[in-house]
Amino acid sequence: MKKFVLLFFVVTLAKAHAQTIDSLELKIGQMILIGMPKAEVDSAVLDEVKRGKVGSLIYFEKNIPQTSHAFAAFKKMSWTYQKAASIPLFICIDQEGGKVNRLKEKYGFTRSISAASIGKFKSLDSVRFYAEATAATLAGLGINVNFAPCVDLAVNPTNPVIVRPERSYSANEDTVALYAKEVVKQHRRFGIVTSLKHFPGHGSSKDDTHLGLADVTNTWSSRELKPYQLLIDSGYVDGVMTSHIVNKNLDHKALPGTLSKTILDSLLRKRLGFNGVVFTDDMQMKAIANNYGLEEAIKLAVNAGVDIMCFSNNISGVENRTVDKVLSVIKGYVATGEISRARIDESYKRIMKLKKIIGSNREVEILKLENQKLQAANDEKQLSIKKMTEEIQQMSSSKKKTKKKSRKKN
Repeated sequence: MKKFVLLFFVVTLAKAHAQTIDSLELKIGQMILIGMPKAEVDSAVLDEVKRGKVGSLIYFEKNIPQTSHAFAAFKKMSWTYQKAASIPLFICIDQEGGKVNRLKEKYGFTRSISAASIGKFKSLDSVRFYAEATAATLAGLGINVNFAPCVDLAVNPTNPVIVRPERSYSANEDTVALYAKEVVKQHRRFGIVTSLKHFPGHGSSKDDTHLGLADVTNTWSSRELKPYQLLIDSGYVDGVMTSHIVNKNLDHKALPGTLSKTILDSLLRKRLGFNGVVFTDDMQMKAIANNYGLEEAIKLAVNAGVDIMCFSNNISGVENRTVDKVLSVIKGYVATGEISRARIDESYKRIMKLKKIIGSNREVEILKLENQKLQAANDEKQLSIKKMTEEIQQMSSSKKKTKKKSRKKN
């Protein structure tokens, strides 16, 4: 009997050990964002979520149940994936409005309009109304990350990927920053994380990075950074999505922004002061897939400072990328020292920090901080007034004493 109990204990322990994932794989898994193949729970994806091999999922229109009442089935999908995860998932979507709109009215969702249409209203009330409607819908569906707002400037009217699809609020950087801030505010009210895009600016491009490289060296200007700087400085940036554009003035090696340490580390982190999570645009877009091998692209992106890489498996003509393959590539580079464990730890800490605030109303926190600052300033003002009053009283008292002494002498 004792031998049987001992054997049972050993077998149970061995099974438990086999099901655990080592800490390096767990951390790398948090850096991987994948798309799902269909409009229902996928058993392979669910298993990867359970085993901690993936930390983020992204929905496309193909994942929306094809009915006019998709809400309940969609929510159940999100709930099932989230429940299976040992670490909360980022469940993401590109819901900008207009043409970049997965949650269409035909599926029973709230109507949305493009950023350009909102920009024409020239009213923050319009921004607030549509952003609130979007955020409320996402929260109800169990989605906690929206890859929006787009802060690219509409500087090239023929831009095929930003301006023509009406994804930009304006050609004016201050207007874009103002509107984007309101979008972030409304999402935060509903506990939704947002990600500005596409850094360092895609508004002046002539080409579509879904189809190949886009070189903005001769068209890009530094004012395309201003929305990022203004929003980072005011505390309204949760995440930033990279772009695959090439800008030789920013990176002399002509590396796309997603793969450039100069653009992501030197510019975004050091110069602009962003310490949050950096997401990539889809690593399977042809600007990357057709010009860099999977292994090289991953190595460059991670070493550039990327925290979460997106593999959507949603682009035709591009080979699917499995979670196991991406994990294997990164682990291999860590083993050879070409990617340091410290770099993995750095991303893991940023990701976990952002995941901790999922669902919280950070607008309340910001208001509290602003009130604290106002109170501190008011206290300092009152202290200054009190000090001045005491000094005046002391001066007055001193004058009275001097007068008394003068009278006695006389």
